[in-house]
Amino acid sequence: MATGIGFRVAATDGAARTGVISTPRGQIRTPAFMPVGTAATVKAMLPDSVAATGADILLGNTYHLMLRPGAERVAALGGLHRFMNWQKPILTDSGGFQVMSLGALRKLTEEGVRFSSHIDGSKHMLTPERSMEIQRLLGSDIVMCFDECPALPADDADVARAMRLSMRWAQRSRDAFGDRPGHALFGIMQGGVTRALREESAEALKRIGFDGYAIGGLAVGEGQEAMFSVLDYAPGFLPADKPRYLMGVGKPDDIVGAVERGIDMMDCVLPSRSGRTGQAWTARGQVNLRNARHRDDSRPLEDGCPCPACRGYSRAYLHHVVKADEIIGSMLLTWHNLQYYQVLMQGLRDAVAGGTLVGFVAGFHARRAEGDIEPL
Repeated sequence: MATGIGFRVAATDGAARTGVISTPRGQIRTPAFMPVGTAATVKAMLPDSVAATGADILLGNTYHLMLRPGAERVAALGGLHRFMNWQKPILTDSGGFQVMSLGALRKLTEEGVRFSSHIDGSKHMLTPERSMEIQRLLGSDIVMCFDECPALPADDADVARAMRLSMRWAQRSRDAFGDRPGHALFGIMQGGVTRALREESAEALKRIGFDGYAIGGLAVGEGQEAMFSVLDYAPGFLPADKPRYLMGVGKPDDIVGAVERGIDMMDCVLPSRSGRTGQAWTARGQVNLRNARHRDDSRPLEDGCPCPACRGYSRAYLHHVVKADEIIGSMLLTWHNLQYYQVLMQGLRDAVAGGTLVGFVAGFHARRAEGDIEPL
């Protein structure tokens, strides 16, 4: 498939790899963390601010954008990049997960999923073909296949049924996507925590052929130990010369563990959602700015962090604006969290490139074990 989307692995360290995904809209350094812009915005952030943290790509959500403002409207206004003023690459998910988790009164058939909007109750039908059409109208650079993602735990029969339906939908997604130079289509591996089902799914996807491959159906209730057990083998089922994307992950220690196991791309709402609830992610773990211990603390949130929250404000100020529910609290903590995630990704890329990943990971866990240092 000559799509104009390329992938090059520059270095490896164990199963981990670092490289570059090349797109007409710019390069994506891997391993990459994608901030989530669900409704054409990363909440509490301007696009330039997101770029300033080091993000090379954002994720947009097919389900939410099809309901509001509508894919056809976005297309008429120049596409998603112009609409949201973000000129770097955008990946859009297929809408399958949100239909399963948010869509009310859903009815699943071979054709697709009929559901009621969680916003106004309006009726909609989402199929592989319609998902491809919506993502084409949005103009995303990386498009995801439409799939069914069952919540875990689930019995093997349900997981197998959902996986095989997703593989049939993957073929329909591939056919509907067609030939779109400059755009890529990723297939999604399913199969729960069952190795044989994961391998069957990977073989089906490889027969169809995609520009990249996602590992779906994890971080949906199975726990980190089970997730890592799948990641110990699942990336190896996928082509080594294509990007591997772990969907919906995650916490910093999830990210580090996933990179160790060969994952190239991840996304999660956690850094922005945490920022809106007074939670900050730091090298020493999570910090709750609502706690009274911060109210007289003149120190920055994290020494050496280049974000505005750490360069210009004290913990005491951040505590004050969070407790007072001032909008600037969400803005500053979201910026900090996204900055922390991107600094972590750069550290992982540098460690893989330098062959020092084992030491980097040991230091990462040691600092987190120390915890946030109390003021003197």
